[in-house]
Parts: sequence; C-alpha cells; structure tokens
Amino acid sequence: MVTAGRLQEVKDALQLVDKHDRLYTTVGVHPTRCDEFEAWEGGAEDYLQQLLALALPEGKPHPKIVAVGEFGLDYDRLQFYSKETQLKYFEAQFELVEKTGLPLFLHMRNACDDFIEVVKRNRHKFSNGVVHSFTGTMEEMQALVALDLFIGINGCSLKTKENLDVVCAIPEDRIMIETDAPYCDIRNTHAGAKLVSTKWPSVDRKKHDTNKMVKGRNEPCAVRQVMEVVAGARGVGLEELAATIHTNTRRVFFPSALNP
Repeated sequence: MVTAGRLQEVKDALQLVDKHDRLYTTVGVHPTRCDEFEAWEGGAEDYLQQLLALALPEGKPHPKIVAVGEFGLDYDRLQFYSKETQLKYFEAQFELVEKTGLPLFLHMRNACDDFIEVVKRNRHKFSNGVVHSFTGTMEEMQALVALDLFIGINGCSLKTKENLDVVCAIPEDRIMIETDAPYCDIRNTHAGAKLVSTKWPSVDRKKHDTNKMVKGRNEPCAVRQVMEVVAGARGVGLEELAATIHTNTRRVFFPSALNP
C-alpha cells in the first residue's frame, strides 16, 4: 500500500500503482496536511469532492484505492495545525468513508481521547479500519480494539519494553504489521532489535544497487524484521504469524480475496 496524505499525493500514487498489479493506495488527508482544505481555491468542500472523485471515478470504486486515509489526529506536531483544525477535517473526511464504503487507514499521535470520541461518533459509517504505526499505551490499545479497530505495528512500535508488552497483548485477530517506509525502521537501540534475525547489506544512495538497501532508509523488505520482532515477543512461529497477519490484512483491505 502506497499511502497518500493529500490530494496531489493521491494523484501521484495512482500513477504509480496503476503500473504494478501488486500495489494499491489510499485517499485522504494527513492531519499535518489538513490546511490544504482551507487553502484550496475552491474551498474545503470542493477539496473533499476532488478526493471523492478520485475514489469513485464515474461513480464506481477505483480498484486501486483500498482505504480512506491516512487521516486522523497528531497532537505531537501542533506546530503544523491546531487541534481545532485537525479535529474539523478529521471529522469531515468521514464523508469519504460513508460514500465510498472503504475501510480506514488511521493516524493517531498523543490524541487518544479526542480520536476515540470522533471515531465513536462516526462508528456507524465504516466496517473496518487500522490505527497504523501504533505507539500508545496498553489502555489506548484496548480502547481502540473495543471499537473493532485493528492495530498496525512497525519499528516505531517496538522501541521500549512497554511497547513490546502492548504488542504481546494485541488480540490475534486485530494485529497487522507495516514498515511506514521510508521512516520507522528498527534501530539497534530499540528493545525489539535483539529479536531481528534478517539483515541486508546497505550502500549510500549515490551508489544505488538494486540488491542492497539504501543506507539510513527504511524499505518495504524490512517488514520481515517487524514480523520477526513481533513473533519473537509473542512466542509464535513466523509462518503462523504471517498467516494470521495475511488473513487480517485481507479481511480489512481485500475482503473479496477471502472468498475468491
């Protein structure tokens, strides 16, 4: 999934994913980009309609758009936009959800109470969704799972012992993994690093080699490392965990694939 976070990114992502059968994207606006609604020449409602037109070309679902997002709240970066602005356009995007019938790809940072309030208010508008790059507490995870949301785990979710405890407590049928590349890699200082067994050589980006990673950049292949840490922490086999995550992911984003 090539995640988009504003109108132009959706357009750019669609150009990319249309060239590759295995790639898909999302439609929505990241909380740190929500000013685009108000800066748009045609106004916020027209901006929303532009997003909707991409998701439903000629009134039919775009086969390459599989979620609304990445959208939500980020109170760790209020230097970009105020809580009030983020809340306004987080809520507004549930119109996309309701009209497309797509699942949610959600962003939450240090905003759990407001986040849950908005999601609860709009719970009747969606069937499934994932809170990606989860770094919250045990109590926050449990509150999100109680709303039938899935929890997405990446390198940022595996930094501390407390993070690993939360990962171990996520119900089997509610866990997903991701990289959030090019960010959120697993670093040697992370509590989960000792559970990583697969590594790849890397080179400076100026010496690009298709058989090696770019030094300092997280890449999609590193999703295996996330799986290794999660499996090791939870005490399950890699194949067992992979099968579980595969089923969970298809259940949310590709439900028709469960019953081909």
